[in-house]
Amino acid sequence: MPEPRRRPDLQLRSTLAGEAAAAAAEVETALSHPTDPTAAAFFDVDNTVMQGASIYHLARGLHRRKFFTTREILGAAWKQAYFRVVGVEDPEHVADARNSALGFIEGHTVRELEELGEEIFDEAMAHRIWPGTRALAQMHLDQGQRVWLVTAAPIEIAQIIARRLGLTGAMGTVSEHVDGVYTGRLVGDLLHGPAKAEAVLALAAREGLDLARCSAYSDSVNDLPMLGLVGDPCAVNPDAKLRAHAREQGWRIRDYRTGRKAARAGIVVGGAAGAVSGAVAAGLALRGRRR
Repeated sequence: MPEPRRRPDLQLRSTLAGEAAAAAAEVETALSHPTDPTAAAFFDVDNTVMQGASIYHLARGLHRRKFFTTREILGAAWKQAYFRVVGVEDPEHVADARNSALGFIEGHTVRELEELGEEIFDEAMAHRIWPGTRALAQMHLDQGQRVWLVTAAPIEIAQIIARRLGLTGAMGTVSEHVDGVYTGRLVGDLLHGPAKAEAVLALAAREGLDLARCSAYSDSVNDLPMLGLVGDPCAVNPDAKLRAHAREQGWRIRDYRTGRKAARAGIVVGGAAGAVSGAVAAGLALRGRRR
């Protein structure tokens, strides 16, 4: 049976997204000369470092600031959820779903979004950082290793989170911009699934990392491509599929949730916030066409 036509295009977009994220990764001056330069740690953000989805908290903050209407965000979220569930293979349908998510943050600059991202982190994200995961990241820093976040969230908010936590840097979804204004195009695609692995590979090549000596942390089975690259993968607050896989492979498992709360978080946040993540991240790529 022939391969669906969209797969080579998906691979290309994943590669471009990963390479762009690696190129944009911010490296703090304080850790420019780590004592263990060939080892590093990579952390997913949503439900791994932070309770809930960073893109959801960002979207709520932007909504409060009248960046878009409730109707617009719900419409974008519905389109994302539909294509996740139905799994449409037609590349034109997929492109339409992606482009439809670009219509609700028109007329804003990179600087403006970065400044608001700082505000939104303080009001909605800082108190949601998992202390246990933060301690894991600090352990790697204390060992002289570098620590990067790897997330589908926009690179702008990913870098804010990394900087506030004292980490080395971040890789996230990269949006094209010219003279500080978004062009309306993503560089490649969302940094999700295989694209995260591409980002880690590109960064490892650039920084001279030995992936066999590196660690990766995630809550989601979608991040198996990234987890499978390193010598020390760890499931943090894992979903059911990742937990089962981690047990089979003998990977470390860390769960900082408790009982019923953990099960509820996996269902509610994974479904609702996951549906809007593509919509909002893509929306942050948009140039002000009304300018």
